[in-house]
Amino acid sequence: MLKAFCRGYVFACVGLFAVSLHAQQVVHALTGTISGTDELSKTLIVFQDNGTEGEFKDMTSGKSRVTIDKKIALGTSSAEANKKKGTYVIVFYYGDSSDRTVVALKNLGSGPFTSSEGTVTKFEGKQHSITLQDSSGATQTFKIAENTVAEGYMGAIDGYRFQPSKGDHVRVVGTTDNGAVTALFMKVM
Repeated sequence: MLKAFCRGYVFACVGLFAVSLHAQQVVHALTGTISGTDELSKTLIVFQDNGTEGEFKDMTSGKSRVTIDKKIALGTSSAEANKKKGTYVIVFYYGDSSDRTVVALKNLGSGPFTSSEGTVTKFEGKQHSITLQDSSGATQTFKIAENTVAEGYMGAIDGYRFQPSKGDHVRVVGTTDNGAVTALFMKVM
């Protein structure tokens, strides 16, 4: 009888754990330019940096629980407050490529912006910098700042917590600040 009770308890705990995992959404991030909105279907249309256009449903329902880094959340606004056409943003969303819901946006400002893609040759966490080597062999170093956002293997995180390994393929969107290129967004490809 004790054995049956223990099995039931273990299955109940596993079931509750699985339900709690399903109920919480992981927030991801990407960069792009707002190209329009559809008020009828409550969607935001973004021309993504990868060259495709993406649709993101507005998070009008408070039923979904999301996990977003608190430090990142401080620098964001709602999609409703920041949907001006032509604005270059980081889109925070959950869902897969065919059914995405926008959680928040971060306006990256007026630029100019740089975009580099390459292999990590050097990452210095304490000095807050990352060096990439592109396909032509050229290297570029980016400073990681307090407001840098990163998309890692488990979703959007604060740039200081980003931990790429040497050899990882990464894309960095940055801006020049006092002669140094500062990373605004980093993503493991």
